[in-house]
Amino acid sequence: MSFFDLFLQASLLVQLVMLLLLIISIMSWTFIFQRSKALNDANSEVKKFEDRFWSGADLNRLYQELSARQTVPGMAAVFCAGFKEFVRLSKNASSLPEAIMEGTHRAMRVSLSREVDNLESHLPFLATAGSISPYIGLFGTVWGIMTAFIALGEVQQATLQMVAPGIAEALIATAMGLFAAIPSVIAYNRFSHRVEKLETSYANFMEEFSSILHRQALANHKTAG
Repeated sequence: MSFFDLFLQASLLVQLVMLLLLIISIMSWTFIFQRSKALNDANSEVKKFEDRFWSGADLNRLYQELSARQTVPGMAAVFCAGFKEFVRLSKNASSLPEAIMEGTHRAMRVSLSREVDNLESHLPFLATAGSISPYIGLFGTVWGIMTAFIALGEVQQATLQMVAPGIAEALIATAMGLFAAIPSVIAYNRFSHRVEKLETSYANFMEEFSSILHRQALANHKTAG
């Protein structure tokens, strides 16, 4: 018997369970491919930006180039947020370096949090799919087996040939639940680790950039004084 035949012969509830698991699996694979591309792009962006930033490029010019883009992702967004706030606060000659850096650091933290949220997009769905899919499949299996045994109770003589198709139909639901869950769990764990590494890179850059801006703020304050 083919999988399609088993699906057609299953009870309506088991069929609905199978369709639900199929939808979850399709969505999971869609998000897996999307997140894989997004994280690869984010890693590439970090390398390109760090090479440009630490090459000794003029910060004003770098900020102007990045601001001219329609979208500024990742580490570049943290840089733009911090530099913009630093310039805005530095225009007030009476501002103390500590106050300038506090505002600058706050702006970069907000930008960092926003970028991490973007990187984590769809990861909760993968985690949920990996957690509940086996139980959804198990529910379909239990219901299918229960239905099969109820039907057997209505006949006088039960044989293995009569029991096997019903049990096979039910077990398909568990197999589909595992098929949906396993890739989701693997992808979630892998992507979470990659997001953590990117977040650490962003945070380290934020601290290093803050040190550069702090030195500049102290120099500006001494010059103004």
